[in-house]
Amino acid sequence: MEMAVPVVERTEPAPAELPEGSGWSTSEFAAVYEAHGRQIYYLALRFLGDPALAEDAAHDVFLKAYRKFHEFRGEAAIRTWLYRIAVNHCQNLLQSWHRRHITTVADDFLWDTVPATTDSPLHVLEIKELGQRIQRTLDALPEEYRLLLLLVADEKLSYDEIAELTHQTSDAVRGKLHRARKLFAHIFPKTG
Repeated sequence: MEMAVPVVERTEPAPAELPEGSGWSTSEFAAVYEAHGRQIYYLALRFLGDPALAEDAAHDVFLKAYRKFHEFRGEAAIRTWLYRIAVNHCQNLLQSWHRRHITTVADDFLWDTVPATTDSPLHVLEIKELGQRIQRTLDALPEEYRLLLLLVADEKLSYDEIAELTHQTSDAVRGKLHRARKLFAHIFPKTG
């Protein structure tokens, strides 16, 4: 069963709304947003745990990308470049004074699913509870481990792509992912 994740719907911005000098035309920017918007939102959602913050973060990531496109050197794929911006932005949000001192409650719809007609209410509840346990386990992990697990599992990035994104070697990523998976397996049973 696929989890219902809201898509940040945005229509193509009018040229007057976009900053000058980015190097992207409005249609090129819209195409990049269409191709990567959902993944950036989902990464932010898993990283921040709050749908409203994730939506704002995804919007900020694309605004930063648009403004900084002239700095994109093409050494990495656009996707990797956007993920780097998203990871940095989410880490900054998590370290901000506001985030440390004001707690927000993630909306219940984060784990709500739209049940198929064949799904029993018990099955839907079990899936929701499993999702909540996974999120609690991810929240208990060190930030770097959580990020690596999200990138490899949710975003299906290769070790080389993750290494490039996190400025590490592929071997370092493999080793840290191994430790992250072991720690996840150790914490998960305790969340039930």
